Amino acid sequence: MGSRMRDLLMGALGDLRYEPTNKRVRAVLGDRTVVDSTRAVLVWEPRRVVPAYAVPVEDVAGEVDESVHSPEGIHPPSPSPAQPAARAPLDPRVPFGVHSALGLPVTIRAGERTAEGFLLSDVDLAGYVVLDFRGFDAWYEEDDQIRSHPHDPFHRIDVRRSSRHIIIELDGHPVADTTNALLLFETMLPTRYYLPRSDVLIELHPSTTRTTCAYKGAAVYWSADIAGRAADDLAWSIPEPLNEAIEVAGLICFFDERLDLSIDGQRRPRPTTPWS
Repeated sequence: MGSRMRDLLMGALGDLRYEPTNKRVRAVLGDRTVVDSTRAVLVWEPRRVVPAYAVPVEDVAGEVDESVHSPEGIHPPSPSPAQPAARAPLDPRVPFGVHSALGLPVTIRAGERTAEGFLLSDVDLAGYVVLDFRGFDAWYEEDDQIRSHPHDPFHRIDVRRSSRHIIIELDGHPVADTTNALLLFETMLPTRYYLPRSDVLIELHPSTTRTTCAYKGAAVYWSADIAGRAADDLAWSIPEPLNEAIEVAGLICFFDERLDLSIDGQRRPRPTTPWS
């Protein structure tokens, strides 16, 4: 019997997972490079869906302070108020300080600046400290800065042109109509449909919302009034995408979790995601 790859990947979600990388990895606090390692490892604590970087303690040019956190040694996994279900995935909204593996919280000190770390009790990662990506001011893989979180080597993006007829509606009101979309396929996520602005049938208003994706780049958001109904952050665009998504620069993508999308006359079910 065959195995669906998605099921294999999700089947390991509850495990502590790691993968070595050949990239030189650096992290900056203030004006100091505090981490500089060619021995970094990507680590996913149980139920974490995006990885963190772990490096040997000796590759940290700062004090790794255990005392402020752990006078009594190894800590058990901590509960997450943001994730009440015991087995729910821990997405990037769940802070670094919520741990699902045994280990020792530590503080990385570099002058007056600090960041969080975590010494896992796993024998395969002995001597490594997992680092809070958001606790540092900048991260680099080789000489390129990365944002949001480390890249997962098993995560990819494909962008493809499509002449299929795509219609987007909200409660029967036309929102967009195109045969000139770019489809963005991203591992473990719904297909996203990026449309030319000229094929959007409603007036969009800029929102103050901003997000950053490690793979696509920084997104700006758009709201609209449809048939007298306010629809906030209904769509987004990426003015300056990263290399993997460069083709979708400036195009509009709607949350089809919140809208009705048809392709060649066939209505697609709304996906269920954290953005539903």
